[in-house]
Amino acid sequence: MSPILILGLGIALASAAASNVGFLMRHRGAVESADVDPRHLLRSAVELFRSRWWALGYMVAVIAYLLHVGALALAPLSLVQAVLSGGIVLIGVFAERLFGLTLGKREWFGLGIAAVALAFLALTGGGAEGGQESADYSVAAMVAFESGLVGIGVALMLSSRRPRAREREGVLLGATAGLLFTVTHVAVKATTGKLDTSFAELATSPFLAIAVAGGVAAFFISARSLQLGPAVPVIAVTSIAGNASGIPAGIIVFGDPLGDDALMVVLRSMAFILVTAAVTAIPAPLRVTHGRDVDPPSVKETTAQTSGLRLQ
Repeated sequence: MSPILILGLGIALASAAASNVGFLMRHRGAVESADVDPRHLLRSAVELFRSRWWALGYMVAVIAYLLHVGALALAPLSLVQAVLSGGIVLIGVFAERLFGLTLGKREWFGLGIAAVALAFLALTGGGAEGGQESADYSVAAMVAFESGLVGIGVALMLSSRRPRAREREGVLLGATAGLLFTVTHVAVKATTGKLDTSFAELATSPFLAIAVAGGVAAFFISARSLQLGPAVPVIAVTSIAGNASGIPAGIIVFGDPLGDDALMVVLRSMAFILVTAAVTAIPAPLRVTHGRDVDPPSVKETTAQTSGLRLQ
């Protein structure tokens, strides 16, 4: 494994840590703010940033995203997303130690399986190219993949409006936001392949426009999902959706190798499946440490009591 690839994966790990702390902080801010109104997006954004929890959490998220972009410039997308998938482990640690939540044995077991599978994916990625070489892409594959993600996201949003799905609306919107984050990440990765061009060419790149549009949509949808809650399941599903879609994006769009031989292809495919299976079992039974379930009506009431971190 080359030094550049190791550096890229290390930056991706730092991004995962910052991303999850920022997510948990933004949840605190989101439930303090007025509901996101799709008819008044500017007003909704202002209301969100009036919350100190949201503003500080967003600053942490910006740092995480800059680290993510740096990782994408140094390492293949599939490996970066595999490392970021390990952020689900950090969600559990930070949720328990900083935000007053606790996980059961089943959840920690799932986290352990995910961690082992992710470590295997990272250690077997030595044959992948890093840097600008990994930004080569197929336009047809990109259009098809990005369109597919947007289509699935729209379907999830529409299904969340059904009466039977109202209690899962936050989770479904979180999944939508995760897919849109991947749309943005794929566009950013494609843009990193044009760093040797002029600023004007970068500014007019269609990939930059896709990245901005996907990022804005994901911003508001993610904020609304955090308002609906519950906190950790929504954050976990957002992360799962983003990473589960990001790993095949690297392989399908950018041609990241799945393995050097038939055996490695089988083993890495099983690891991808194992990661997805492990993390999808994690979100359900998270509880506040005093035993009461976290739901949207009670979050505002318990925020100050469930954390030693306070913002006046």
